[in-house]
This record gives sequence, C-alpha cells and structure tokens, in this order.
Amino acid sequence: MSYTLFTNANIYTARDYGSPLSGENQGHISHIPDGALLVHDGSIVAIGNKEEVAQHVPHNISPELVQCGGRCVIPGFVDPHTHMCFGARRESEFTKRLLGTPYLDILKQGGGILSSVRSVAAASEEDLYDMTRRHVSSALKSGTTSLEIKSGYGLDTENELKMLRAISRVADVAPQDVVATFLGAHAIPPAYKENPDAFIELLINEMLPAVWQQGLADQCDIFCEEGVFSIEQGRRLLLAAKRLGMRVKLHADEVHDLGGGGLAAELGALSADHLLAVSDENIQRMAEAGVVANLLPVTAYSLKKPYARARDMIAQGVPVALATDCNPGSSYCESMPFVIGLAVMNMDMSPEEALVGATLNSSYAIGLADRVGSLEVGKQADMLILDGESPAILAYHAGGDSVAEVYKNGKLVARAGQVIYEQERI
Repeated sequence: MSYTLFTNANIYTARDYGSPLSGENQGHISHIPDGALLVHDGSIVAIGNKEEVAQHVPHNISPELVQCGGRCVIPGFVDPHTHMCFGARRESEFTKRLLGTPYLDILKQGGGILSSVRSVAAASEEDLYDMTRRHVSSALKSGTTSLEIKSGYGLDTENELKMLRAISRVADVAPQDVVATFLGAHAIPPAYKENPDAFIELLINEMLPAVWQQGLADQCDIFCEEGVFSIEQGRRLLLAAKRLGMRVKLHADEVHDLGGGGLAAELGALSADHLLAVSDENIQRMAEAGVVANLLPVTAYSLKKPYARARDMIAQGVPVALATDCNPGSSYCESMPFVIGLAVMNMDMSPEEALVGATLNSSYAIGLADRVGSLEVGKQADMLILDGESPAILAYHAGGDSVAEVYKNGKLVARAGQVIYEQERI
C-alpha cells in the first residue's frame, strides 16, 4: 500500500457541492494554513490541519513525506477547451494579422482554418500524435493535470477519425486525464459551401456513428456562428449526438449573438464556449440551466478583441470556467497561469474566482468533476505547489513561472518547468 503525506502546505481549494460554483460563490475558496494531505494509491484520503490528517495514517505505515515548505498548494489546472491536435503552426498568418491583413484576405491567401485542414490531411497519424504529445507535455509543465482536446481540422470522416485516434494514443501515455471531443462541425468544407445541410447530414449519418462505435469520443461540439453553422443546424447535430449517448457543448456567440448560449441552455450542454457576443437574455438562460460559460481570454488577447463579460455572467449566476483555447491560429498557448493572469487583469475576476474557473468549474465543463477540480477526500491527488503564498501569485508574478511542482495522482510529474514523469509511459 502506497501512502504519501504532504505537510506544511498552505492549501487553497474550492469545495465541490455537486455543481459548479456560480454567482457570489464563484470565488468561494477554502483556505487551510499549515495544512496537510494524505494520499493513498493516488487518491486523497484525508485533508485538513496536520494533527487531524496525521490520525489517518495507519499505525504500521511510514508514508513518504513531502515537505511543502509553507508554499501555496492548489488543485491541478483543468483546461476544458483546446485544439492541441493539429498538423502545422500558422506563425506567418499571425504576423500578417498584426500588420493589418484582414482574416478574409488571409483566407483567400490559403491561410485560416482551411490551412489547418490541409496540414492535417497531409499529416500521418504519427505526425499528429507527436505534435499533440508535445503540446500536452508543455501544458503539464505549467500545471495542467487534466484537459480536453478537440478534433475539427479533418472535416471528413477519414481525417477526423485520424485526429481522434492520435488524441486517444496521447491519452494512453500522458500522465494527465485527457478528454477527446468530436468537433467535425468546426467549419464548412469547400465542397459543401453551397449546401452545408448536406454536410450536417454526413456528420449525423456517417461521422458521429463511426466516432461513437470506435469509442474515440463521448463529447460533441459545433461552431455556431454567421458564415459557419446555424442554430438549427447545431440543434440537429447535437440532438443526434445526445441520442447516441454523447455529452454536448458548443462554440457559441463568439462574433455575433446568434443564440448559441440559448441553445446550450435548451440542450443542457456541459458548456457554451467563447461568448464574446452573448446577449443578456441568453446569459440568463444559461444561468437558469446551469450551463458553464467557458471563457477563453487568450483568444481575445491574440485577436485584440474585447474580452467576454465575465462580471456580468457571474452577477447573473452563470458558473464561469477558463480555458486556453490552444490552437494554431488564434490562441497558440498552453499556459493556464497566463489565462488566469488575463482573467484577473482584463476580465476583472478576482484571483479566487479565476482559480475556481480554472479548476472546479472547468472540471464540470468536461465532465470530470467526480474525480478532479478540487482537493477533497475521494478525489485524485492532482495538485500544484506554487512559488508563492496564495493563488494571487499566478496573476501577480506576470509572465513568471509560478508553478514549482506538479503532482498527478500524488506522484511528482513536473518540477521547475521540467517534465519528470516515467519515460516508459511515453
């Protein structure tokens, strides 16, 4: 039996009451100064002050001791929205955008999302596996212990399945929990530009069943936006996914208030993501349905757009989560500490609200709250030791490497920005 005792820990964590935290509870964090955690076979069996926790150590056991040195201990970050599986970067496109080239002109020049579609088509499954694994490893260094990865650069059955197989292989070897999401409806392929309904039918009748039957994803997403997919098309696809037993979420109201937040509420989606243009009415509908607002501040930062209205959402009772949106076009970032810094400085979230958004609420946004997102008895011992005395260090030390040590299931997997987990798992 393996026991590890973490002592002299300045613990900050949300408490899981069976639903994501919202409203005035969005920033509700429990603080245990001079705390301790006892871990057995990867799970937390006791947490509290050191005297209480010490009583749970079996008399015939000498646990491994980890001295936290009074530093801040928080749950591992959960990144609930990424596109880490892709074939090539789009660095030159980023430079063009900075010089003022409109996105539609970049698209005409062969850039944009269709560039990523072409690179995925040209890549082998092994190429996609290698690229995705590098991104997942980079995320681990900055404290991400669980994450979601979407497909969506295939846009046909063969290449969507290729992406999902690569993601599945990464999930098998990475120390993190990795959740795959099917995003075959990420864009309209050129061949279907004049008949997007026919592409929706292909998704429903061919792609979804193949994904489900092969066990490659149990979540389905769609990009509802002007020039992409309509609300009615989103409803048709996501209802088909729900009939198979899949959980659903959607890219919603990023540029225009199309009603994606309202559709998420109607369907009981895990989350509605982006939401830069969501209306007050649909914020209220999301609040009533308990749909998580998954906000992506690095995308607004990278595209130089106004940030999502986190304060309005919190005020209306919507649980807010935070994610990197790591992708090759609009948010090439794997760092959740950077996300937290942007949320605090540019979205007016408190450090405590941002911590909840990057841990407990984000675990609900991808269906993992039963085992990650907070430091509590029965959950996995996924935790970070910070180089600071409180979670505020993540925003206060701007651009700094504030994550000193990363633990997954109670095992040290990264330290000082270096991955150190067992190489045989790779």
